[in-house]
Amino acid sequence: MNASFFVWLTAARLRTLPLSMAGIITGNAIAIKSEHFSSGIFILSLLTAIAFQITSNFANDYGDGLKGTDNKNRIGPERALQKGLLTAVALKKGIVVSAIVSFLLAIVLVYYALGLDRVLISMLFLMLALLAIWAAIKYTVGKKAYGYIGLGDLFVFLFFGWVSVMGSFFLQSQLLDTTVFIYGTALGLLSVGVLNLNNMRDINNDKNSNKITLAVLLGSQKAKIYHYLLIFFSGFCLFLGMGGAWFKENPFIALLFTPLIYHLYQLKKTTSPKGYDPLLKQLALSTFAISLFLLIIHTLE
Repeated sequence: MNASFFVWLTAARLRTLPLSMAGIITGNAIAIKSEHFSSGIFILSLLTAIAFQITSNFANDYGDGLKGTDNKNRIGPERALQKGLLTAVALKKGIVVSAIVSFLLAIVLVYYALGLDRVLISMLFLMLALLAIWAAIKYTVGKKAYGYIGLGDLFVFLFFGWVSVMGSFFLQSQLLDTTVFIYGTALGLLSVGVLNLNNMRDINNDKNSNKITLAVLLGSQKAKIYHYLLIFFSGFCLFLGMGGAWFKENPFIALLFTPLIYHLYQLKKTTSPKGYDPLLKQLALSTFAISLFLLIIHTLE
């Protein structure tokens, strides 16, 4: 493989992909007992979510790089444009190609799941796919990038939580219910937690670069309290989704909360922006692990 492949692999930021898959896995976990459950829909949903995330990563690299937010003062890993591995022109082409691939995958997924019989619902899902691509790009790209005006948390909650979990569940079961809404809320809150850690880590540089994230608006201490609330309510939603009776019958399920409790313990000990960087990866992987745990216990149920 040539060097350019590894450069694009670096820009794709593979470490972010497990979080993008967590909502899809959770939605399919709830639907796995469905009479018409399809492994093909599951795989296509995962591939589509990964493509959306890669589009977002390219766009973030491009947008933050052009705006100067990715600079020597930023604590997180250096990005491709910042390091000079890719030019802005090359990244822009990468965004276009990735967005097209994302939408083509979405078309295949919707056709495979819904066929040609449910035209209106199919069109709704394709509109959601276009909105997901728009949201992936507009987070940092353009003069009115919503990530620069404190709206990143809202969009992450919607797309990584409700759209991901509820959408993937519906494609499998053709239904929606209260449980999938609760699980979608839990995954959305956990995903916002990952973004909040990223923003707490970069709070000083973002403020100096005029990137107004919610962490910048709240300040370090209140952003930390906000994070506690995100994790607490996500755990509460996970408990509601599974139900108290299920816990009585299967007490080992309490292990599901171990990563979140440990994360809060680590968060309490963290006092500097740099200390949030390892917690970011930890929470992302914990969210992915929770989704796999849900898949296993729903499969064995």
